[in-house]
Amino acid sequence: VVNIDAAGTKSSFTVPEQLVATIDNNTKQMEIMRNGVVEQTFPVSMGKPGYDTKNGTYYVLEKFDTIVMDSSTYGVPVDDPSGEGYKLKVKDAVRIDNSGIFVHGAPWSEGSQGESNVSHGCINLSAENAAWFRKNFGSGDAV
Repeated sequence: VVNIDAAGTKSSFTVPEQLVATIDNNTKQMEIMRNGVVEQTFPVSMGKPGYDTKNGTYYVLEKFDTIVMDSSTYGVPVDDPSGEGYKLKVKDAVRIDNSGIFVHGAPWSEGSQGESNVSHGCINLSAENAAWFRKNFGSGDAV
């Protein structure tokens, strides 16, 4: 709680907890710190070559229980002969960038999480870890 007394006008407000996720692409691990203390470490898979997840700081923009992800929204037809097209329902999706990068549950990539990057740019988590992430992270939290 922060208390302010400015020229006799008093006010107070509560500062929310600080929640930050940091991802190391070398180890393929997401470290989550709450108020400066490591709370969780999750294996991840990020963008494969050609679909690399860009380095930088992202912020939680919005959250979805379920969302349909469609490769045609960034120019790859669903029926692309390369096999790179997709249209599927994804659970526990957290948008961190307006270009379409999400942290989300990806049960199909659990065998690669912590080992290799296989996504189209999103940050893949196990179903259980994605549910935890969506529940705990809120608007403006840093990734």
